Amino acid sequence: MNNRLMAQNGWTVGLAGFLVVLLAVTKAIQPDFGISGLESVARAALPFALATVGMAIVVIAGGIDLSIAAMMAVASVTAASLMAGASDGMAIGAVLVALAVGVGMGATNGALIVLTRVPDIVVTLAMLFVWQGVALLILNAPGGGAAPWLRGLIVGGVALPGVPAEFTEWLPKGVAFLVICVALVWVPIRRSKLGLMFYAVGSDTLAAFRSGVAVGRTRIAAYATCGLFAALGGLSVTMSTGIGEPIPGPYLLASVAAVVLGGVVLGGGRGGIVGPILAVFVLRLVRLDLTLLAVDPNVAAIVEGAIMVVVVMFGGVLALRGRRK
Repeated sequence: MNNRLMAQNGWTVGLAGFLVVLLAVTKAIQPDFGISGLESVARAALPFALATVGMAIVVIAGGIDLSIAAMMAVASVTAASLMAGASDGMAIGAVLVALAVGVGMGATNGALIVLTRVPDIVVTLAMLFVWQGVALLILNAPGGGAAPWLRGLIVGGVALPGVPAEFTEWLPKGVAFLVICVALVWVPIRRSKLGLMFYAVGSDTLAAFRSGVAVGRTRIAAYATCGLFAALGGLSVTMSTGIGEPIPGPYLLASVAAVVLGGVVLGGGRGGIVGPILAVFVLRLVRLDLTLLAVDPNVAAIVEGAIMVVVVMFGGVLALRGRRK
């Protein structure tokens, strides 16, 4: 049983080991790297990780969403605009509105794909410009605000009653926030019939249809879930910076690369969430190490981009071979 479990999760375990090695390399490069460094890495990686989880769900269901960064921008500016000068109670309402907007945007993407039967990549590429325009209509420049209690959710380390700080502050709040979001949203879905339908549709749409799966509604649900995680990612940007960002960040290619590096097959139907999340932190640490080594920022950007392109191309080749079998 253990051997089978290891075989199924070998790639994820390997990524976890590689992440530990990268942390050791970072510590060797920068001996002062410690609690504050971990917290900074976690906070910087949080939007990428949430975007990656959303992208992974869509890819598992056999699709792809090129508008994810634009949806994050819409959620970010929506929350920031509503929270500017608002009370704590109003801030909670702003968060709920932003999450609902994310679900609505994702469901809209999915419905357009299902109803028009236009390929996912075409529809979501078009919607990227639509959502980007919506974000700029809400805020044409960075602005708005974020409730202090909301920002406190991802800044610093976790404090547990009765547990010495030196044992808890090593767990950044950004990581805890990510784990809670995944546990509250994805874990129940994965254990439900809906999660099985995501994998069934991604693995073989025709077979899923013949088995009684409502393919159209399942795909819409997958995109709506992606929209929810995009909204959480946009909120994390506002939580980190204290303002709304109307210009989409560099989350699209990074999320696709992390999904593939994390073991999710681009053709759909195979993969999980833990691997892509670990891949996000691997890619963030690679970038950090290049910065600590004083590599020219332009060269570092080339190296990071090349890694992402190679990973995505490798994932595409694997998906193509899988279809031919």
